[in-house]
Amino acid sequence: MSKKKLTFEDNNLTRLLYGDLNKNLSTIERTVGVSVKTRGNELTLEGLQHEVELAAIALEQLYELLKAGYPVYPTDVAYGLRILERSSKANLKEIFLDRVYITANQRVVSPKSVNQKKYIDSIRNNDIVFGIGPAGTGKTYLAVAMAISALTGSQVKNIILTRPAVEAGEKLGFLPGDMAQKVDPYLRPLYDALNDMLGREKVVEYIERGIVEIAPLAFMRGRTLNSAFVILDEAQNTSHEQMKMFLTRLGFDSKAVITGDITQIDLPAGKQSGLIEASRILKSIKGIGFCTFTDVDVVRHPLVQQVIRAYAKKEMKQGDKQSRTRKLKSAKK
Repeated sequence: MSKKKLTFEDNNLTRLLYGDLNKNLSTIERTVGVSVKTRGNELTLEGLQHEVELAAIALEQLYELLKAGYPVYPTDVAYGLRILERSSKANLKEIFLDRVYITANQRVVSPKSVNQKKYIDSIRNNDIVFGIGPAGTGKTYLAVAMAISALTGSQVKNIILTRPAVEAGEKLGFLPGDMAQKVDPYLRPLYDALNDMLGREKVVEYIERGIVEIAPLAFMRGRTLNSAFVILDEAQNTSHEQMKMFLTRLGFDSKAVITGDITQIDLPAGKQSGLIEASRILKSIKGIGFCTFTDVDVVRHPLVQQVIRAYAKKEMKQGDKQSRTRKLKSAKK
């Protein structure tokens, strides 16, 4: 067992570091496994040596974040611990203080993992960026935040959000309403991200003025998109033809971000995903960035991370079983 004492100078910042009802410290105890005892602005950590060191590094860096004016909540503590657990040399200030956008509710949108930081930097430095990874890793949300930031900074004149209308077990033709009403459920996640950042009234205004456009991928054919920030969501459900069509729409002074989860493809059996093909044949082109997310980058409910890992483990076993079966059949021949 190891023990370490930390002392923080500013009493007010120390109170914020501990969190409301010491919730930040409880997150550290629960996540790392150390015992935390406080006495004013002095704090004692007790546990296994590597656990104590991790908790100490996290607390010191979170305190520096507070000094820089960043509000620290239990979720931030959890994200910080996750980052430092993988790399004790990581700098939380470099990641968390990269403010992408401030929402209508004055909430700061910033990366919460090393890969999210790389993703943001890649969007800044490339005209086409692919964000590939499981659900809940912030691929679409951060892309929308970057798009709004570019719009408000006069870097682009409009935002175009699109996704293929591929249904997962339910046919469009069976849904009520006209075409606009049929495709609306598929575009709802994009509306949600916009509403969260801009507020409903602003979103309605931008859509009416044509500054923001949300449409199915099929509506992109034949267009040239100049001075626009274009986001293709759910790109794992694009075909070869659709992906090629989308990528060749990009005009001057425009950016495109393509997001998708290759573990959730809803295309008919035997149909190759345009996203998987693009990630294979475009990687060597300068100006196109590729960012890969894992379950470590999940920023939803903690159980989502465990769900993703469980399914990945099951799918890996199935893949191994199918591989062994093919080898046996080949040996018999």
